Amino acid sequence: MIAVIDYGVGNLFSLTASLKFLGAETIVTNKKEEIQAADRVILPGVGAFEDAIAKLRATGLVDTIVEETGKGKPLLGICLGMQLLFEKSYEYGEHEGLGLIKGEIAPIEEDLPIRADGEKLKVPHIGWNSLKLKSDEPLFKYIKEGDHVYYVHSFYGRNCLENTIASSNYDIEITGAVRSGSVYGTQFHPEKSGSVGLNILKAFIEL
Repeated sequence: MIAVIDYGVGNLFSLTASLKFLGAETIVTNKKEEIQAADRVILPGVGAFEDAIAKLRATGLVDTIVEETGKGKPLLGICLGMQLLFEKSYEYGEHEGLGLIKGEIAPIEEDLPIRADGEKLKVPHIGWNSLKLKSDEPLFKYIKEGDHVYYVHSFYGRNCLENTIASSNYDIEITGAVRSGSVYGTQFHPEKSGSVGLNILKAFIEL
């Protein structure tokens, strides 16, 4: 069973619909016992880092997440859920994350180069972008280099090269996916990425 953590941040419908389409037994929960009983855990999220980490801590589930992943239970953070896995975020201040992935979350805009026309690419980074796969990862066993996924974000993972398993180009290398042990994260939305995203979720279900 997959436990999708509900901590009041984001619309869970498309994610749970995708998991059910793939035949995965899924429960949306904020209960410690159900997360402990699950085979895999997904941490979704949209919105602001500071608000999300505060709401997650208020559930009392942070220790449970750390303990369960420490036992090797697969966890997938999606979009803001991926960002929460990092050590810290510089989204409108400095905020401490879960520390499960080394690195930081930083504004895309401050790292974008100025183009020949004197402009920068627009932020947020919204839309389809191709993936560069960094290594042979079980999460990607059903997809290939160059497949497209759907992004919508203004902040990205930085100083996390050792844990980066996929990236996309947006005049800078955008961290697309990360892994440390059994902890995975995708900045893009697999549940909004068509057949490619479904194949990534399928691989996660099989971890």
